[in-house]
Amino acid sequence: MSAHYLTIENVDKTFIKGKTSSHVLDKVNLKVDKGEYISIIGHSGCGKSTVLNIVAGLLPASSGGVILDGAEVTAPGPDRALVFQNHSLLPWLTVYENVALAVDKTFRKTMSRAERHDWILHNLSLVNMGHALDKRPAEISGGMKQRVGIARALAMQPKVLLLDEPFGALDALTRAHLQDEVMRIQAELHNTVLMITHDVDEAVLLSDRIVMMTNGPSATIGEILHIDLPRPRDRIALADDADYNHYRQEVLRFLYEKQRKLEQIDARRDSRKAPESKALKAAGT
Repeated sequence: MSAHYLTIENVDKTFIKGKTSSHVLDKVNLKVDKGEYISIIGHSGCGKSTVLNIVAGLLPASSGGVILDGAEVTAPGPDRALVFQNHSLLPWLTVYENVALAVDKTFRKTMSRAERHDWILHNLSLVNMGHALDKRPAEISGGMKQRVGIARALAMQPKVLLLDEPFGALDALTRAHLQDEVMRIQAELHNTVLMITHDVDEAVLLSDRIVMMTNGPSATIGEILHIDLPRPRDRIALADDADYNHYRQEVLRFLYEKQRKLEQIDARRDSRKAPESKALKAAGT
């Protein structure tokens, strides 16, 4: 049994469609402790969401596997709650009813109706949405919708909260407010979070560690950066903080400078293989 709370071990993923195969992930290894906030960052198409979907149990790994709290992940389950960039609320249900749907499914056998009602109100209060219980998704803003999606996920009491670019569709001001809310909630609940992001500042602000993915195909973890900044974190104060800016530069350096060097090495390797391949074909082998 792994000593870590969440272990992603030697995960490979190949998608096969007809005679075409695409090797998306190559030996991804990551160990996460309970209560850690981990961000996964990388260029588009590097397999970040594929990693998250494998942890969620929505996709099987081609090889390797995921262990959460001593149990192998083989299918979706309430111990892993996923929040997408799109809020995914049911438009015909109210804010209260959208959260109740998850709570009733998860706790119908262990909580009374009154306890479930109180739990729904508690989680909506956590994200400051207690004032909009009877509103439907069309009647609230994009940021409010995402707050409800986060409340619904938290209400399931997951062992890991999985966030797939949860703030990506929001305007800058709403995004900042919601990032602050997530920091506050994580500090209060000490929950384990695995988040996908494209935003370097967001990753540094929120994370204990940033996992940087190499470009696909055959993407893997290129580097892991530990963020040693005291909590609670104030985005205004951090703007002039030397350590914050150092971490930010390290992520940018990997994404643009180190990644380019890796691609150049791969290109040289491929160019050396090409003449060998031609020679073998000419020899009829």
